[in-house]
Amino acid sequence: MNEDLPPESHRLRIDHLPTPFSADQIRDNSWVRRLIRVRTDIPGQSPTFRQITVTQANAHEGTREFVDTDGDGQPTGSPVLRTSTWLELQGHASQPADRTVATAEDVALTWGTESCWRYVVRDGADEQRFWFARRLPGMPVRVEEWTNGVLTERTEVIAVTTAR
Repeated sequence: MNEDLPPESHRLRIDHLPTPFSADQIRDNSWVRRLIRVRTDIPGQSPTFRQITVTQANAHEGTREFVDTDGDGQPTGSPVLRTSTWLELQGHASQPADRTVATAEDVALTWGTESCWRYVVRDGADEQRFWFARRLPGMPVRVEEWTNGVLTERTEVIAVTTAR
């Protein structure tokens, strides 16, 4: 594998590509009160926003609070708590090698340009594209859904901060 791509040690299954980050890297970047704001755009609809805050973390697992917000970050819905092991979170990025291409590329985000790993997963006419910022172990900073060559949804991290 190309040295610009994630190491073989991140491979969870023999028939999948290595994941961008290890469970330990995700844990180490998931401090309590870490707040991630995301924006989702679907063509023809108003954008939606969500806030994800790490509320608890230990060596084995972390709890995150998900809440829908307005564009200014004010909650518009009730929070939902989800607890996952760090290995489960790593597993979310594990993709079948026979349908996935991973490359290194820079991507422009709201706060600047990030050096990323891009995973493109194809399933017939459908394609999912994931960008993982190398310096931000955890969820992808951008996800796109494509059908028949048409972008149908884009979700992007718009801020990573610490909650007050």
